Amino acid sequence: MKDLSPVCFLPVSLKENGHLFFGEGMAEVEPDIRTLENARTVLEDPQAQGPDELYYMYREACRKEDREAIRARGLRYDMTILRPGKIGREYIKTVGHYHPVKPGTILTYPEVYEVIHGKAHYLFQKYGEGGAEEVLLVEALPGDKVLIPPNYGHITINPGDDFLVMSNWVASGFSSVYEPLEQLSGGAYFEIEGKDGSSQFTPNPNYRDLPPLQKVAIREIKQLDLAKEIPMYQMFLKDPENLVFLTDPEKYPELENLYK
Repeated sequence: MKDLSPVCFLPVSLKENGHLFFGEGMAEVEPDIRTLENARTVLEDPQAQGPDELYYMYREACRKEDREAIRARGLRYDMTILRPGKIGREYIKTVGHYHPVKPGTILTYPEVYEVIHGKAHYLFQKYGEGGAEEVLLVEALPGDKVLIPPNYGHITINPGDDFLVMSNWVASGFSSVYEPLEQLSGGAYFEIEGKDGSSQFTPNPNYRDLPPLQKVAIREIKQLDLAKEIPMYQMFLKDPENLVFLTDPEKYPELENLYK
């Protein structure tokens, strides 16, 4: 087993089969499993073959002693593991989703991710008349924090040859919105293995007037303590106010333009 605690702070290990082992003091969580059949509507090739199981989602993966304090803040800490490999020529990814608008505002709820093991490509896009008016790509490695700004949908891709383990903090009081990506058969771009064996991005033909894919660097946000050296779970223990931006995005208007 791979000990993940040096990066995520929690007593958690990765088993050889891609599942998590929770150590002393952790609440037991059974994963939701996303299968190939569940994901076919958003694939470059819906008929392509690949692993039966694509990724595992452990929701509320926290210490028992912290669970009520996290819930009282309207938050949830999750851990997700994406298998390595491809479906046809497309790298394994999450199905992707948007977040709903927070009532009384014009902003959707943001989310923040931390890579714990492996390499991640985060594809996020702002919805537009033709499907997307802006599409961004961020590459992240262990310890990196990636904030999904308000009003962006997002997909996570595992372009590596090892399991990708990541965690996320998100407001707990809403349900993700999957339909816009399902209706367009996935995100604006698909990450595929090219003929030379390298990773490439190919446009989704269901999008009209597709904007170019912009590769952007990770933004460390010191005022939110989103620094590489601080495990994201520890942010909450240090000061729960660090995560207010997830439940009250209207107080942080600068987040929407984070990657400008």
